[in-house]
Amino acid sequence: MPLYIVSVPIGNPDDITLRAVKTLQAVDFVICEEIKIGRKLLKQLDIEKPLVYINEHDEIESSDAVIQRLLKNQSAAYFSDAGTPLFADPGTYLVKRCHDLGIRVVPVPGASSLTAALAVAGVDIRQFYFAGFLPRVSIERRAALRNLKQFHCPVILYDTPYRLLTLLADIHLEFSPDTQIVLLLALTQPDERILKGTIADIISTVKKNYSKREFVLIIELAGKSQPKGRTGGGSKRQPYKRRSGKS
Repeated sequence: MPLYIVSVPIGNPDDITLRAVKTLQAVDFVICEEIKIGRKLLKQLDIEKPLVYINEHDEIESSDAVIQRLLKNQSAAYFSDAGTPLFADPGTYLVKRCHDLGIRVVPVPGASSLTAALAVAGVDIRQFYFAGFLPRVSIERRAALRNLKQFHCPVILYDTPYRLLTLLADIHLEFSPDTQIVLLLALTQPDERILKGTIADIISTVKKNYSKREFVLIIELAGKSQPKGRTGGGSKRQPYKRRSGKS
């Protein structure tokens, strides 16, 4: 039976699609990233289904157990904590193994913090590079940021809300002062806010009115001032292991 990859809201619960609801109602069991968050969503939708989880700590073992159930003719739906699964979320191994074994994988599209951010950021998105979550440790994160200077297109970053200020500080150290960034806070939620300006401007604004909110950060790296190198074409997964946060 199929494995459905289901997109769920990134903040506003009204963004759930009718198809997503119907899919969650119809499958034999549901897979989520975190049990507590999974139960909350199903409760909001008034859906009762057996619930299992796949997270970064035991992705292979949990995925193999799910595959055994799929091979026994059960159907399943997988959703991450928020948004469209597999953008900096666990689940890649599960999907790959399903393809290897001839198990049908079906997308159920919907909300995505990545596409929502790009749509309203006001930057040229004919090409972009999705860098996702950078390393937690500052010295490693700064090395990763230096590596991103090669691109001629917007670079999209995710991180957890409590690391926003340290991420901004490292960007400030590694990029020129006039580098433009876009910080998109709490997308689709009542306190949604979009900040555009230089790194220094954004840091100043955040420090004056800072609260721990989910965010997407875009560094604008277009123009002749950037060093020549390989450009990003479309969305690409980053090589670093996801830590935590939402897609």
